[in-house]
Amino acid sequence: MKLPQRTNSVIHECILAALLIVVLIAAAWLEPTFMTVEAQLELSTHAIELALLSLPVTLIIISGGIDLSVGSSMALSAVVLGLLFEAGAPIYLCALAAILTGTTAGALNGFFIAKIKVDPLIVTLATLAAFRGLAEGISLGHPISGFPKQLLHLGSGTLATIPIPALILLLICITTAALVWKSVSGFRVYAIGGNELAARYAGLPVNTIKLALYTLSGTASGLAAILYVARRNTAKADIGTGIELEVITAVVLGGTNIFGGRGTIIGTLLGVALIHEVRELVDWHWHHDELILIVIGTILIASVLLNNLASSRRSQ
Repeated sequence: MKLPQRTNSVIHECILAALLIVVLIAAAWLEPTFMTVEAQLELSTHAIELALLSLPVTLIIISGGIDLSVGSSMALSAVVLGLLFEAGAPIYLCALAAILTGTTAGALNGFFIAKIKVDPLIVTLATLAAFRGLAEGISLGHPISGFPKQLLHLGSGTLATIPIPALILLLICITTAALVWKSVSGFRVYAIGGNELAARYAGLPVNTIKLALYTLSGTASGLAAILYVARRNTAKADIGTGIELEVITAVVLGGTNIFGGRGTIIGTLLGVALIHEVRELVDWHWHHDELILIVIGTILIASVLLNNLASSRRSQ
């Protein structure tokens, strides 16, 4: 079963890999300590939430949709976790409630999009505000901290020198990639994004697949909330603010067509890695957060232009 336009995706992935190598070479020249194994392993945990959220959003955009509510779903899940912990619930139940909260939020998006036929941009823009407002309301805006060691170990512990969050992400990446490349469901996602009407005429369960994708995105938000709380030892309503823009940037930077039908998990992970390394290098060397957005925006434009140039030359 051959996925569409794979050759163009490989070209784009090679361009991203080249850009990432250039960034790493520049980092080694500017800040040699930044490129040590210890520093990179420690900094890798900072990209876990972005990577987790980007995986299901990649599938959603490939299918022709979009999800702007991932950051708000993450915040709501974290607040639920924190409030239950304050109420005396066992930490494993708190974590389960966080995942269920995110899953429910994603399923709600999927219901309005797949069943009620509301545009994904409108639905997720509305829930972006609604979930964040709900998180602010039920927490009264105050942060919750003092979580037990069992949870904190999940965010800062290591296994064979590799951070546990990185191992969790690796397992999820492998599972997602297998879903995309080795299953009929993965091909159906591409088919829906390529031509939804044709997919419906072909008898594909379009509504069911859309509902599943948005629900999966919500589940990822709940898991990202748990890992964030475990790493920062704090749950508050403003976590994940603006991360939806970074997620969309990483997915588009990775070569996913914003109109659907094309994209890869490898490309998204390369986009996440590029954004992560640029952000950390700028913060490490210059200590100016405003430069991060400028550099990432420049990289996004440059990668798209290089990809278009390579594609046009190949077509000629």
